[in-house]
Amino acid sequence: MSDLAGVIDLHVHAGPDVRPRKLDAVALARAAKAAGMRALLLKSHHTITADLAQVVEGVVGGIRVFGSVTLNEPVGGLNPEAVRAAIALGAKEIFMPTHSAANQRRHDAKTGGITILDDAGRLRNDVKPILALVAEADVILGTCHLSPDEILVLVHEARRAGVRKVLVSHPELNSLAIPLAMQKAMASEGAFFERMHLHGNSATDLPGLAAMLRAVGVERTVLVTDLGAAVYDLDPVQGMREFLQQMATQGFSQAEIDLMARQTPARLLGLDPW
Repeated sequence: MSDLAGVIDLHVHAGPDVRPRKLDAVALARAAKAAGMRALLLKSHHTITADLAQVVEGVVGGIRVFGSVTLNEPVGGLNPEAVRAAIALGAKEIFMPTHSAANQRRHDAKTGGITILDDAGRLRNDVKPILALVAEADVILGTCHLSPDEILVLVHEARRAGVRKVLVSHPELNSLAIPLAMQKAMASEGAFFERMHLHGNSATDLPGLAAMLRAVGVERTVLVTDLGAAVYDLDPVQGMREFLQQMATQGFSQAEIDLMARQTPARLLGLDPW
């Protein structure tokens, strides 16, 4: 049996998209299916991918393909109607802003951008309808490139709103670098965490990633690649295989890897246990 049998990647990029990608979504799904993977979740910084996911799953067959929406400026930012449309199309994750986030803009030495907090540090009122839609549909809320302070507030308020699946996006990303104490506080409120394949934009190394993962909890972790966004990227399927091998070198057992790469992602997608 392939070492990727049953594996789910909840964060991959594929074409067609606004910018060139490593693979188109059909080619990616075919490669993932050939490797024995169970499911993919397609992410775009610019548009809803839930309709594309339906088409790809129908064309390829034998693998589940899910979509999402990222609340950047191309879909109107913090726009509940974009969320409503994405969910109606079958989206399984609603991502907070990435390139349009004020935190990411500051990191990139740019101005402007979207924040989810008001001047008093409270959740903005226009975020609350989005949380209500996510809670009602029982889909994943991805925190993306918001600042650590914003994410901490979002995790708390999402839980109060009835959101059951908050997934903190790549906390080791160099524009985030969420401190361990804050991660533990988020975990105490039920948040899950993506741990991504390290490919040049991380604030830590592999041993550091493994230590952080251990400290926050294997049971609160999903392993993702976040690959495919650039033509020079490692192929996402190859990247996932490499990532699981790296986790093994850091002392994670097969049962722990199964939990992080197969069982918990399936639970977040609402799929039957592997």
